[in-house]
Parts: sequence; structure tokens; C-alpha cells
Amino acid sequence: MDALWSTISSFLSSPLALDIFFALVKVIVGVVAARYGSRGLTRMFSEQASRHHAALLERVSYYVILGLFVASALNDLNVNLSVLLGAAGILTVAIGFASQTSASNIISGLFLLGEKPFAVGDVIRIGTTTGEVLSIDLLSVKLRTFDNLFVRVPNETIIKTEITNNSRFPIRRYDIQLGVAYKEDLGTVQEVLMRVASSNPLCLEEPSPLFIFTGFGDSALTFQFSVWGARENFLRLRNSMQLDIKQGLDEAGIEIPFPHRTLYAGSETDPFPVRIVSDADEEPVTREGPFA
Repeated sequence: MDALWSTISSFLSSPLALDIFFALVKVIVGVVAARYGSRGLTRMFSEQASRHHAALLERVSYYVILGLFVASALNDLNVNLSVLLGAAGILTVAIGFASQTSASNIISGLFLLGEKPFAVGDVIRIGTTTGEVLSIDLLSVKLRTFDNLFVRVPNETIIKTEITNNSRFPIRRYDIQLGVAYKEDLGTVQEVLMRVASSNPLCLEEPSPLFIFTGFGDSALTFQFSVWGARENFLRLRNSMQLDIKQGLDEAGIEIPFPHRTLYAGSETDPFPVRIVSDADEEPVTREGPFA
């Protein structure tokens, strides 16, 4: 026991113990400096940078500051940093070959940072998934869907897939596909729809609504009516416009038809027999006609 205590005492009194103590102090100071320094840089550039770039700046500055203090501490311990850097380079190459998918996601993440097709807080659609962007990391993008599900999409998939950003521009257009009966006057229909759009407070006057005739359908005259609204009011605009259009057409007596089917026997064929059965008749009455 005395020998062990003597060994510990001699080690604590040696210059190596003092170097280790100062190295630990540097690492602790580096952790504190990295934490507060990264937050200070983030606050300094928060107005010029987006939320995602601010978060990325905070992470990068934290590890850079901490790495400088750790390198200084290792230098005080007379550790050859060139050997460590060489070993780190070899390890990086080995990991890169072993995880090519991760490397591809990292490179794709760098392209996303440079191109900036969307930012944190935007509502985007990737394939069949639509949601709000929670974070843009080096390996993946995290989304929260409207039914509150968490979706992780690899960066490589995003680079190869078509992306729709619903939050990029301040206004959006809502296209409504409609049809009216052949007996209706399209000029009157257009006047009713324009009046409905002008009375809706969520519908913008500029750009003005569009009325586009699309064709002669099987059971109706089809057309597209398009209105513009602010991005934050888009869902309310969709619901209110459909309700207002239905009410406006009903008040004007304009018919929205359902599909019709007519059975035609032709001039060379016999007419279809039509049988009418009533409670007052003991036997059914049979009549002949071209329709059933």
C-alpha cells in the first residue's frame, strides 16, 4: 500500500501529471467556449441566414472551436498530431468504402445546401409524401406530415426525385373543375362564378380569376375556374370556394348534371318492351317503346 501511494505521489509531482492537468483544463474550457461561442455566432448571423443555415452554423462552429482546444491540449502532451491525422485519413477512406450509401447521402446533402430548393418550415411534397420540413441534415431530411407522422427521407432520394415546394411563393392558385348541363348558358355561368369569387374575402382580385372552357363532356359542358389566394389561407380558400360555388349555382338555377346514359336500339332493331306494373292492375300492362 505504501509502495502504491509512493508511486501515485511521485506521478502527481512529475511534469507529466501537470501537463495532463492543464490539458484537461483546456478541454473543459474548450467545451464551454465552443458552446457559448457557437451560440454567439448563430445570434450574430441569425438575421442574414435561414433557420437551417443558422443551425448548421451552430453545429460546425461548436466542433471547430472544440477541435482547436483539443488539438492544443494534445500538443501540450507532446502527441504527434501528424500521426493522428494520417490515421484519421486512412480510417475515413475505409469508412467511405464501407458505407457508400452514407457518403452518397452526405454529398447529396451538400448539393441541397447549395441549391436550397426548400428551407426548414416549408411544406413540400416528395413523391407521395407531403409535410413540413423539420430539419435538413447531412444524411436525410425530416418531415412531419399533416396527420402528425414523422418521415425521414434520405438526401440521395431527394436529389433523384421531383420536389414540390408549396411554401416557396406568397400566393397559390386553386383550380376547380366543373361541369354544367348542356342547356345552360356559359356566359351566365361565368358571371355567377365571377360574382362568387369577388364576394369571397380570401380570393385575390389580382391576379384575377380565370374561366377556361375545357370541352364537351359525355353529360356536361366542362370548364376550369381558377382563383388565387394567399399561401397561408389556401386550405380555407379551397373549402369556402366550393361551398360558395355550389350555393351560387343553386341560387341561379344552374344545373350541375350527373352522368346520363341513353339506350338506343337503332332503326333496324325491335323496340325494347316496357312493362308497367301497378297495384290496381291485376295483370301487368306491356307497352313497347324505344327506351327501357
